[in-house]
Amino acid sequence: MEMKTKMIDIHNHILIDVDDGPKNKEEMLKLLKQAKDEGVTEIIATPHHLSPTFNNENKIVERKLNEILDLDEVKEMGIKIYPGQEIRISDQIILQLEKGEAIGLNHSKYLLIEFPSGGVPHYTNRLFFELQSKGYVPIIAHPERNKEISQNLDVLFDLVNGGALSQLTSASLIGKHGKKLQKISIQMIENNLVHFIASDAHHDTNRPFVLESLFNDKKLNKYQEQIKQLINNAQQVIDNKEVRIKQPSQDYNQKKLFGLF
Repeated sequence: MEMKTKMIDIHNHILIDVDDGPKNKEEMLKLLKQAKDEGVTEIIATPHHLSPTFNNENKIVERKLNEILDLDEVKEMGIKIYPGQEIRISDQIILQLEKGEAIGLNHSKYLLIEFPSGGVPHYTNRLFFELQSKGYVPIIAHPERNKEISQNLDVLFDLVNGGALSQLTSASLIGKHGKKLQKISIQMIENNLVHFIASDAHHDTNRPFVLESLFNDKKLNKYQEQIKQLINNAQQVIDNKEVRIKQPSQDYNQKKLFGLF
């Protein structure tokens, strides 16, 4: 019998009233129940930090996390929840890490970094290089939803080639954000440009938890092994261990030349 994939979600908005995630206990419990139904056993809570709208430094994350871990309804679900942040790219990151206000996922070396949706800031390469020289590993959150990257995968290729990792959103992969994003998501998998799949769940109906559903999608049948591997990589993050990386490729350019799109 094959080993069942352990469902760990490294990107979601589950903490109450800290960002655009659940506003109250009821919404949070609905979201958590959905996670459980999707087979999720462990979660890293990643509220927005340093974003134009939300700031959730480590102290707030710890406090808000304990608030939900203390609830009997949460204990009964038996899902482990760890601290993290989705950090908006900013020249403040290094200072914040030094002060302990910004943190890695479950206090690991892995940082979940969000770009503005329109593009990739010009200083990204320099910042990523600096973070890596300090021992951190940047994980780019949902690159498929970034306008500049989705129009030119070379932008992502260069960052990954330089040592960054990236996280695909499960809803994009099953086509919830449209066919175009699904196609780009699949290309990213085919070219080893993504290393994790996570839910980025915010709300039980609008932006739900999706993980196990990936295995019921006929369109994704031939990618099952890769999808499993990408979900399994989350364990390395929680344990602060190395993620096995495959060499990224640029085969998506070939297809463009031959007009296979």
